[in-house]
Amino acid sequence: MLEGFYPKEYRNSTYEINFEDFYEKGFRGIIFDIDNTLVPHGMPADERAIALMKRLKKIGYRVTMLSNNKEPRVKMFCDAVDAPYIFKAGKPNPQNYRKAFVEMGTNEKNTLFVGDQIFTDVWGANKAGLHSILVRPIHPKEEIQIVLKRYLERIVLYFYQRAQRRKSSD
Repeated sequence: MLEGFYPKEYRNSTYEINFEDFYEKGFRGIIFDIDNTLVPHGMPADERAIALMKRLKKIGYRVTMLSNNKEPRVKMFCDAVDAPYIFKAGKPNPQNYRKAFVEMGTNEKNTLFVGDQIFTDVWGANKAGLHSILVRPIHPKEEIQIVLKRYLERIVLYFYQRAQRRKSSD
């Protein structure tokens, strides 16, 4: 019942993902959430985010930001990292995930999605058929509606991690 919310992978940070490995496996596009995935909520792009985007482009990836936020916030970040974006994306609706990979010239089989929220980011990526990677939020300071969702996410993560343990013991 909860499997639709399970990420394909769960990592501590976006910055620990071995994107070179994924490229070797045939992935060519990455769709990122911004807030609490690449930088703390509402913050501008920092040197770490800028360096990551440069590294990904050098590897050969196409990258797009997908955010439910308004354009001024998303544009500020994306201008700094030189990346295309879709704002007010309506996540978890899969429509703009698909629009992002079509615009990158990739498809659901060779595109990764990286985000910090289960009920918007991961669920939408899964509905779009993408390889979803959930990362821990960068910073605990969040808007109240997100804080409330985090309590429900803990339940999903409990069952996800239990399923992962079962899978690895088989």
